[in-house]
Amino acid sequence: MSALKKLKERGYLERRRYEALLFLLIFGAFFGYLGHVMGVTNLLNTLMRTAHDLLMNTVFFIMGITVITGALGRLMIEFGVVRLLEVMLAPLMRPLFNLPGVSALAGLMTFFSDNPAIISLSNDKNFSRYFKTHELISLTNFGTAFGMGLIVLAFMSGLGYFSGAMIGLAGAVIGAVISTRLMQFFIKGKIAPDKQFEGAGDEEQITFKSEGSTFQRFLNAMLDGGKSGVDLGLAIIPGVLVISSIIMIITFKPADPTIGYQGLAYEGVPILPHVAGWFSGVFDFLFGFKNPELIAFPVTSLGAVGAALSMVKAFIAQGIVGGNEIAVFTAMGMCWSGYLSTHTAMLDTLNFRELTSKALLAHTIGGLLAGVSAHYIFVLLSYFGIV
Repeated sequence: MSALKKLKERGYLERRRYEALLFLLIFGAFFGYLGHVMGVTNLLNTLMRTAHDLLMNTVFFIMGITVITGALGRLMIEFGVVRLLEVMLAPLMRPLFNLPGVSALAGLMTFFSDNPAIISLSNDKNFSRYFKTHELISLTNFGTAFGMGLIVLAFMSGLGYFSGAMIGLAGAVIGAVISTRLMQFFIKGKIAPDKQFEGAGDEEQITFKSEGSTFQRFLNAMLDGGKSGVDLGLAIIPGVLVISSIIMIITFKPADPTIGYQGLAYEGVPILPHVAGWFSGVFDFLFGFKNPELIAFPVTSLGAVGAALSMVKAFIAQGIVGGNEIAVFTAMGMCWSGYLSTHTAMLDTLNFRELTSKALLAHTIGGLLAGVSAHYIFVLLSYFGIV
């Protein structure tokens, strides 16, 4: 046994060495190329200045939104607005998503907070008992289609694109229907269709207990919600500063092409637009994107929509964003709001980790069609002069 253990350890160490070598090769090639084109000093200055500008002018702006929306969301939960909306939306759940009416709560909770809310709900026996197994698994796709929805809508509306944001919300709903239904189709026959979780009941009712005077409840909800907004605002900092800085440096050009690289914020080597340019006709047909740089938003949304939001101001400053692009960004940003991490975590919690690839495939398709739907809804409304 000891000899076998030593062989395994030796194999593990060899794999780690290969990983280190491969990482150094990729890391060196990537930044070596950027440094060769931009100059090492300019590259470092651009990275630092971009990260600093994102922190000061984007992260704190988003954090202000998360604090306000966090307080608003908690107040709506505390004083029964979410429960009222749940009752109103419940009749739509079965015909649209093939889910029990109580699943409306999952969409509302992620809309008013973030994707992790779906994980805590799925672990609640008082909630999960209303679902058959295949329905609860597909709830992963349904809930994550609305993650950070209120924050995304508030951000886009704050930039002056309220109509585009509302169209994007409609697109996100369409994407959620497609993603949820696809997931249910993919897992059909993979699990027992009539299996229910322990404690299944007949009455669909989720209750929120409140204690204290009305003023005390108002104050506690507002402060607790604002605090959760601060936590969410802090949580997006690494994604915005790291992911956005890297994506931007392979998206944008020198600030002044006649001078060349100066080490300014938001300069870079346009690798991503160059690659996206090969498919520019496809992106124009699907999303109405006239500039290949815009593909950076949905790509970044796959990991963190907060990081993707940080790019919108730069796109607006360049004059390459309008109502259509905001609609598409909103739809795809909500659908793809960090789902790469949420799907894995929730399915692991439910002990169905092997279905993660199917959930990701269904949600990828749903997010793409959410953007397509938002684009063509915008085109249709524009044709009739509504937007």
